[in-house]
Amino acid sequence: MKWKILIVDDSNVVKAVLMKALGESGAPIQSVFDASNGKEALDTLRTESIDLVFADINMPVMNGVELVESMADDPALKGIPIIMVSTDGSVSRKEYLQSKGVRAYVRKPFTPEQIRTVVREVMLGR
Repeated sequence: MKWKILIVDDSNVVKAVLMKALGESGAPIQSVFDASNGKEALDTLRTESIDLVFADINMPVMNGVELVESMADDPALKGIPIIMVSTDGSVSRKEYLQSKGVRAYVRKPFTPEQIRTVVREVMLGR
């Protein structure tokens, strides 16, 4: 099965770097969608069958925490794995987000190897 991935970040540079890292990861990717904030992400999540979400925390309109909370409250979305990618690395925020279903947390700046590893851990259990 090939995966549909959604990248949610207000930085086009970060989105491009993530897309490149995913392309080099060897993961079975069907398509990659992108959104600039949580509201756009929810629109995509309600129209596409997304298998994995990468989300930033600090974004305009609807931030990553609000996106995670909205997904956790929606029975149709709460099972979709989320990987947070952010400069914010506070332990209390990580713990809160994990309690809402976030599967992994990657600090910016990241390497392609980190993305490859986290995708394998989250999606393949290794």
